[in-house]
Amino acid sequence: MSYCINPACPKPKNPPTLNQCQACGASLLLRDRYRVIRTLGRGGFGATYLARDEELPGRPPCVIKQLRPSADAPHVLDMARDLFQREAKILGKIGNHPQLPRLLDYFEKNQEFYLVQEYINGFTLQQSVKQGGPFSEAGVKQFLSEILPLIQYVHNNQVIHRDIKPANIIRRDEDKKLVLIDFGAVKDKVNPTKASTSEQTALTAYAIGTPGYAPPEQMALRPVYASDIYALGVTCVYLLSGKSPKDLDYDPKTGELLWQQHVNASEHFISVLTKMLEISVRHRYQSIEAILRDLDLEPYMDSLSQNMAFQPSGGSSDNASGPLSSGQHTGGSPSARMAAAIRARRERAANSRQGSSAKSLASNRIRSTRHMRPLSTATSDSQSSAGRRLSADDVKLTYLKGKRDFSSQVLSGVDLQKVSLPGIGLSQSELVKANFQGADLSGADFGRANLTKASLRNAKLGRAYFNYANLEGVDLRGADLSYACLSNANLRGANLCGADLTGALISEDQLDMARTNWATVYPSGRRGLL
Repeated sequence: MSYCINPACPKPKNPPTLNQCQACGASLLLRDRYRVIRTLGRGGFGATYLARDEELPGRPPCVIKQLRPSADAPHVLDMARDLFQREAKILGKIGNHPQLPRLLDYFEKNQEFYLVQEYINGFTLQQSVKQGGPFSEAGVKQFLSEILPLIQYVHNNQVIHRDIKPANIIRRDEDKKLVLIDFGAVKDKVNPTKASTSEQTALTAYAIGTPGYAPPEQMALRPVYASDIYALGVTCVYLLSGKSPKDLDYDPKTGELLWQQHVNASEHFISVLTKMLEISVRHRYQSIEAILRDLDLEPYMDSLSQNMAFQPSGGSSDNASGPLSSGQHTGGSPSARMAAAIRARRERAANSRQGSSAKSLASNRIRSTRHMRPLSTATSDSQSSAGRRLSADDVKLTYLKGKRDFSSQVLSGVDLQKVSLPGIGLSQSELVKANFQGADLSGADFGRANLTKASLRNAKLGRAYFNYANLEGVDLRGADLSYACLSNANLRGANLCGADLTGALISEDQLDMARTNWATVYPSGRRGLL
């Protein structure tokens, strides 16, 4: 189909081979090369279209953003032109990052402005939540490990995105990476001292961002880098709860978003999100490095390092030369150095704990004999029962009471087939020959767990985390492992026949150690072949 973008056209839909609109006679080829197929979105400033480039082989798809000022006053057109040129400059400067859309062309025609960008095929995070439901805490942490280095790259280039939200983050079908879109010209920084007339104020109003995601200082046209951090915090709340800001209440005295009661997350993660969502800029996180430091996401460090690999040198992307080797992580970008610092701190803490482990173990044994009580009534169930063998009924009952953390438990041989335990934490647990066949373990944390010869056949393991887990000989036939993190997991002899690995973090070396067949869906989305 050819779509006419003349706003006065009564019937914009045309046959795909025509070059002029049948209804109004307008040209259907922008700049004699771009054929618009359909509308992707409309707003007060113009519209976004899906188009094809007729001049290139294969007629590849592209996105055309049309900026149509709502007033004809010369100063409004000048302002629109300035904003348009700024966005083109920004995209030209930072759009060579593999997770940002590339600028392909830009031009002005009949006092309307057009940007042609790379088309990103995939689902937005908003669509993912609407179709698959909210993310687990582990899933949101994985999201942050991917998106934070990307936002830092944008900030290092002295750009404030100003419209971070689930609808502007796409999981690209091609390689399953997150892509940040919509660097709208009217969302770039605007000097409020220029907004002196009613028309300019109306135009600059479009630069505010999305209500609910934009913090107060941005609504007042005073955005800072921390404004993007606030929007990212609201995005995390949406991913955890499935509720957009308009569906949540606000504190009438402070204006703070009341979100805690709608999410299921650890106290530590809630504290991080709370600081990201501070109304006061002064008390909010000021940098991406500070968030990375407080998250301390050791299970996701490998994914984090991969996403940090593309970083500018001295604020420019020109010197980027591809992924860093393992020996380079301590140099380069601030994020890479932060990642190394987090890992080093983890190792120091682990060494320190080893020194007092014998004394702690003796103390725990004394406490357990004096105060032994059922798991379901313990003050801190998972911690107080660490190392004690639990039954399947213990786990199910405790989970139903709202507990999710079963770290370091002895669950070898436990029979939990067909149970629903999404988001359960089983890191460092002993799960040898455990039976989870047909269970719903979406978003579960199996980091460093021992699952030797366990059965996870037909289990739902979407966005589950197996970093450094021992999966030797595990039965994963028909399991849903879409977007799961399998980095550093031992998959020797694991049966992945018929498993869905779409978007999963897994290496070819790991796959070589496992059993696969024609029904295995690989991370690329292809079936039966790498």
